[in-house]
Amino acid sequence: MESESVPPMRNLAENHFSVQSNGGSEQVPLKFPFIIGVAGGTASGKTTVCDKIISQLHDQRVVLVNQDAFYRSLSSEQLEKVREYNFDHPDAFDTELLLSCMETLSHGRAARIPNYDFKSHKSTEPSRLVNPSDVIILEGILVLQDSHVRDLMNMKIFVDTDSDLRLARRIQRDTVERGRNIENVLDQYAKFVKPSFEEFILPSKKHADVIIPRGADNDVAIDLIVQHIRTKLGQHDLCKIYPNIFVIHSTFQIRGMHTLVRDTQTTKHDFVFYADRLIRMVVEHGLGHLPFTEKQIITPTGSVYTGVVFCKRLCGVSVIRSGESMENALRACCKGIKIGKILIHGEGKKGRQLIYEKLPSDIASRHVLLLDPVLASGNSAVKAISVLLGKGVAESNIIFLNLIAAPEGIHAVCQKFPRLKIVTSEIDASLNKDLRVIPGMGEFGDRYFGTG
Repeated sequence: MESESVPPMRNLAENHFSVQSNGGSEQVPLKFPFIIGVAGGTASGKTTVCDKIISQLHDQRVVLVNQDAFYRSLSSEQLEKVREYNFDHPDAFDTELLLSCMETLSHGRAARIPNYDFKSHKSTEPSRLVNPSDVIILEGILVLQDSHVRDLMNMKIFVDTDSDLRLARRIQRDTVERGRNIENVLDQYAKFVKPSFEEFILPSKKHADVIIPRGADNDVAIDLIVQHIRTKLGQHDLCKIYPNIFVIHSTFQIRGMHTLVRDTQTTKHDFVFYADRLIRMVVEHGLGHLPFTEKQIITPTGSVYTGVVFCKRLCGVSVIRSGESMENALRACCKGIKIGKILIHGEGKKGRQLIYEKLPSDIASRHVLLLDPVLASGNSAVKAISVLLGKGVAESNIIFLNLIAAPEGIHAVCQKFPRLKIVTSEIDASLNKDLRVIPGMGEFGDRYFGTG
């Protein structure tokens, strides 16, 4: 299995639907599905790959949507010259309808999928009702060709199969299932299928996150894909939407520390002790996202050990004042690290304003660990990140470290800065009307420094 770097995935604001309760209504967050696109040449084995993925995800709700269902119905004039019609061209599909249906499904609502008849070359009634699912697989030759469709996907797969094998499979399929003769199939292949593959389908391969050589025969690749899907399904819904969010794997130990720091009865001494432990874990997790190079060293036994060294161009930046609580953990992990400071304040018409900043003069050439234990509305974070960008720091060189984060803050930061990384120990439920994180842990700075 080959893999390429994963581009930023779709950015969606959190959606809600209303349910009636005791005469009123309350807002319930919708569950976002994990959307997979599976592309490849005609008869490359895409459907078989999808079937194998679905069979291994038997304990999840999975639905398969075929791009073929969105072929445009042919007019009478087009039917008279059907042998001259290119079914492998992007214009042969109603991409706007496909996009509309996929967006509906991605927001947790049922959608009606057309029913296309390959013998009459028309959409027929009744259409197919597809209900919301945990996993939605969109399969078709050109599903990776349109950028708007790609942006809805959490994972993009290209099934790569030898062209001779694809042609043999197409002949068998079209003659047996679609009532065509071999001469017509070969003529269509030479005129349209092969040229369209080279012009439209093959170039879309570069957008794939995973390329599967040998198609459905590659059991190792399919097993790894299923393992990745299961990992994502076990994560918070926001991790499925934004690939740049990293939540520390929750254990009973971490939940126990969260219980103590969130408890209003916890003493200042205990709050600081357990907050420091959580901060240390977040900092160490954040350091794991820095670039590194391999290095061989000699151990005291005279043996060679192949390890890694991380980038040395690193600094921390704390958002005053609660962010300063994270500085000691960073210094403990990175001896002698430079630390800058940013103070953001104010709301109202002018919004958040920069009050003070003291940053390393060479910060533009460094990777930056931005420190703020609570990501709430995201207003201060957006302003602080904008300050760093204004100093020349590359967006992809910023790692934002929090103890807890609210969905509203995650949306605000990730939609504006999709290339930075957010590392947190828990994602909370929401913000209240006062823009405080719920369930939250109160005013972190006051509790940590004892100034409340």
